[in-house]
Amino acid sequence: MGDQPVRVLACGDVKGRLNALFNRVQTIQKKTGQFDLLLCVGEFFGNTPEAEVEWQQYKTGAKKAPIHTYILGAASQDTVKNFPSADGCELAENITYLGRRGVFTGVSGLQIAYVSGQEALQEPAPAHCFTSKDLSTLVAPLTSSSKFRGVDILLTSQWPRGVWHYANNPAMNTKFLGSSSVANLADKLKPRYHFAALEDSHYERLPYRNHVVLQENAQHVSRFIALASVSNPAKKKYLYAFNIIPMKAMDPSELVKQPQDVTENPYRRSTKDKTDAQKTSFSTAVEEEPAHQFFFDLSRQQAGAPGGRARKRHPEGDGQGWERQQRHGDGHHQGLNKQPRKHPQPSGPCWFCLASPQVEKHLVISIGTHCYLALAKGGLTPQHVLILPIGHYQSVVELSSEVVEEMEKYKTALKSFYRSKGERCVLFERNYRSQHLQLQVVPVPLDRCTTEDIKEAFVVQAQEQQIELMEIPEHTDLKQIAPPGTPYFYVELDSGEKLYYRIQKHFPLQFGREVLASEALLNIPTRADWKECKQSREEEEETCKRIREDFQPYDFAWDD
Repeated sequence: MGDQPVRVLACGDVKGRLNALFNRVQTIQKKTGQFDLLLCVGEFFGNTPEAEVEWQQYKTGAKKAPIHTYILGAASQDTVKNFPSADGCELAENITYLGRRGVFTGVSGLQIAYVSGQEALQEPAPAHCFTSKDLSTLVAPLTSSSKFRGVDILLTSQWPRGVWHYANNPAMNTKFLGSSSVANLADKLKPRYHFAALEDSHYERLPYRNHVVLQENAQHVSRFIALASVSNPAKKKYLYAFNIIPMKAMDPSELVKQPQDVTENPYRRSTKDKTDAQKTSFSTAVEEEPAHQFFFDLSRQQAGAPGGRARKRHPEGDGQGWERQQRHGDGHHQGLNKQPRKHPQPSGPCWFCLASPQVEKHLVISIGTHCYLALAKGGLTPQHVLILPIGHYQSVVELSSEVVEEMEKYKTALKSFYRSKGERCVLFERNYRSQHLQLQVVPVPLDRCTTEDIKEAFVVQAQEQQIELMEIPEHTDLKQIAPPGTPYFYVELDSGEKLYYRIQKHFPLQFGREVLASEALLNIPTRADWKECKQSREEEEETCKRIREDFQPYDFAWDD
């Protein structure tokens, strides 16, 4: 196959739902063409009578898997009976058990390392568990060669412990999540892709480095993807599709290219980082601006739009995520919420995350796939809104490409919306003493001031407070100027011009509002502080309902 990409599907726990899985695969292949192989992590077999009936159809040849399928061994005592031995073997036509642990190299040269089952907590180890000896037997022959750079794919059923460090946290309790042995294995094998399951959760981590910048030669990045179980009721993503050119066939300079959203290696945390993480809950409580400043809710109505009209929610499950990847072009369907090294994600509640129980739904205007729109609590004007990511991102520079894309769509829609009302909009973000990105969008009447007036007001008032705003050159990405973890203030004008200030020590929290409320612009100085602008819940509901109805013709997220 040379340097042709291998087309791979990866799947989470099948739990005996073979028909559902293979039907879905057939549907995808009809739309997009044949894949080369399907890799299943987690529990492949089920322990129900229905699962047994389905398996017998494939075992006897009455049905046949539509793709070469490779599976891991039992992850619980209940399914051990389905595996005749610890060694790999064909269980049915097109369905191959890889074995307890080992390396599988395809005809393309694609190298896949795998470990079945869960980490043994006792000796002798049960049949569905692996031991430290299994891991060292796997690692030693690979890493003994001076030419070893890593493996293309690593398959484990268990998650690696701590994979979320320096990145987006999974939407689950991580206190006892994952195996340290699997983390150690991933660190040593440097997989370009690492798949795991068992937690019935979908989580795509931002890519991470396998080298220390400026100290070691550049190496390829690793991507960790955890997948949910087939046909899960919450429709979490269980299939992941990607194209991969085997490492052996790649040009070294291509292989080591670093994506923009790459993070530090989660398995190589310094002692300082570990200490900082332990202090998180305390430091967050001290530094965080009061969480109730703007809080709203996307709570329990994930499946329904405000106002009662149904809309699509997160098309993650059943392979639809793959179709989104194709539209984005690179097959690297990025995960959520990059988290900077010095600011670990707080362990307490986040008032802006979609799943947070703390929020109030009555302020939500629109819900997209990756972002949502909400009325600002204590807004400068009745039309002051916020664009927020559904996932837990701290700032604009940490957004994955698909979130940025949808945020831009909301910006465009809002500009058209305000323009229809004779207004231009100013957007600003303060990435300082805040834990979840809030992009403020404030309309200013066209007949009150020009874009140049607004720009001048920001520059002049900044100088008065010894703040030096710099203009970001056109076509320059904020990420190039503000590394993750950098506190900053940024303004975007309706002309596309952007002003930026890297916050050093102290920064007036209401600076953006103060400039817009000033005599030079909106001339409403008493509204500079949001606390002075509070409304009753009934007033908020009425305002939000009115904006929601007015905005609907411009709302791309609305399903007709």
